[in-house]
Amino acid sequence: MRLLQINKLYHPWIGGVEEVVRNIAEGLNDRVKVRVLVCQPKGRGTRETVNGVEVFRAGSIGIYSSMPVSFSFPFLLGKLSKDADILHFHLPFPLATLSYLLVRPKGKVVVWWHSDIVRQKNMMRLYRPFLTAFLKKVDKIMIATAEHIESSRFLGAFRDKCEIVPFGIDVAWLCPSHETREEAAKIREKYGSQIVLFVGRLIYYKGVEYLIRAMKDVSARLLIVGQGALENRLRALTAELQLGDRVVFLGRVADERMPAYYHSCDVFVLPSIACSETFGIVQLEAMACGKPVVNTDLPTGVPRVSRNGETGITVPPADSAALTAAINRLLRDSDFRQTCGRNARKRVETYFTAPRMIEDIYRVYEKVLG
Repeated sequence: MRLLQINKLYHPWIGGVEEVVRNIAEGLNDRVKVRVLVCQPKGRGTRETVNGVEVFRAGSIGIYSSMPVSFSFPFLLGKLSKDADILHFHLPFPLATLSYLLVRPKGKVVVWWHSDIVRQKNMMRLYRPFLTAFLKKVDKIMIATAEHIESSRFLGAFRDKCEIVPFGIDVAWLCPSHETREEAAKIREKYGSQIVLFVGRLIYYKGVEYLIRAMKDVSARLLIVGQGALENRLRALTAELQLGDRVVFLGRVADERMPAYYHSCDVFVLPSIACSETFGIVQLEAMACGKPVVNTDLPTGVPRVSRNGETGITVPPADSAALTAAINRLLRDSDFRQTCGRNARKRVETYFTAPRMIEDIYRVYEKVLG
């Protein structure tokens, strides 16, 4: 089987979708001929091998409205798709769908629908007919939860093509080694005995501003791991609220150090406010480390990942007071916190492991190829 995965970007770029693409490529590389086609964030195109996977990065003049702008991408798609049995697109990625309609490559087409395009409404008016034309040609659409269909403005018409494939993570990577435990202890020694953790890009739909406001009435330290366009604004908000002693911006943290941060925290928070957040893989990573999660009641798969009252607490989106109450309850009630943590780890091990995801994906490929 010859597979071409198509996405905006690839490792070492940090993002939930990019991590899924990487897990698929590396997880299937021993039994499928895998190639990956993506763009550079900015710069000339390259061809390289990353952890045994052949990766083609089309040259790009930069990222605008969350999408790389690449003039060479359609030509690379046409070239690389000539001998591919399956073209696996990760959406949203308008450049890829438009390139497909332009090049019209052979091969079966599978889409992993990560989310709708939510914010760029003017662009969507122009793009919608092209996306609809593309989806009509697709053989299968993979979604992580049934809520992806119900919360989407597009998938209802293509319900018969949809296959539910839950995301999965490498649980072994998060198991605490002796070194991880030592570093986690040092983090707690540095930042205090009660730690709240956020991991993700600092962009609008993550809702970090509501989490920062919630910390006004929480006696703990908030560690923010990640970078993004809103970082300066969020730092200014922290200063305005006089929370500089309780909110710490850590920027990007290397992959090998992330388990220590997950294990050091008491509560993990995903305060997302828009349907662009359809799942939240970072929830799984925190849960695999036995940590309770505070998430938001979006009409997507987010509250299905970590369940209210079982593995954490779910609150209304954009509600700082509710975030405060949920965090404080978990910090003050150690029995409830530990029970949620144990349930969280068990839930990941049962439903959301990378090997299970890879097997589900492979079965979809086999079904598509008949």
